[in-house]
Amino acid sequence: MLSRNSIREHLMNLSAAVWYPFETWRGTIGLLVVAFVTYVLLILSTMPEFSLQMLGDGVHWFEYVLVSLTETVYRTDGWTGLGTIVLYALLSGVAIVNAAAQLRIVGLSSLTDLSGVLPGLLASGCASCGAGLLGFLGFAGGLAMLPYDGALLRVGGLALLVFFLGRAGHPEQCAIPTEVSR
Repeated sequence: MLSRNSIREHLMNLSAAVWYPFETWRGTIGLLVVAFVTYVLLILSTMPEFSLQMLGDGVHWFEYVLVSLTETVYRTDGWTGLGTIVLYALLSGVAIVNAAAQLRIVGLSSLTDLSGVLPGLLASGCASCGAGLLGFLGFAGGLAMLPYDGALLRVGGLALLVFFLGRAGHPEQCAIPTEVSR
């Protein structure tokens, strides 16, 4: 059973995890780069055939493809769909920057806290239009059968990402309470 203290601790850990990349310029730039790359991948994965065809003709189509697919997501899903993609991109940036910081500080053994983020990253890959990254893996047909065009899967993936970020907390601080802090 969840207690008020455990919920408060989880929210404090989540806040610390989200604000960690903004503590340094390097972290902020890393967050922005990862968020942008994630956004581009999600937008391009909304219509993989179109993206591959246009970009196969030349990289000079990149801007056109990005703008037209962003407009398509907005016209089909509205601000909610576009907001989901942006939120997913930002949380992915936070997760990657935090994982890199833990790897740098503690080493490979520290990634057990953030290893649970992987299901959220894969499941939320469909945050773009219902297919997304899972569509690239061949699961678009299965996602098309989901109710609400996969919106529940998008929300579930984002919830997993938020849960595991809150569980991991600030990469430079231990999230496990000690006897003294209890």
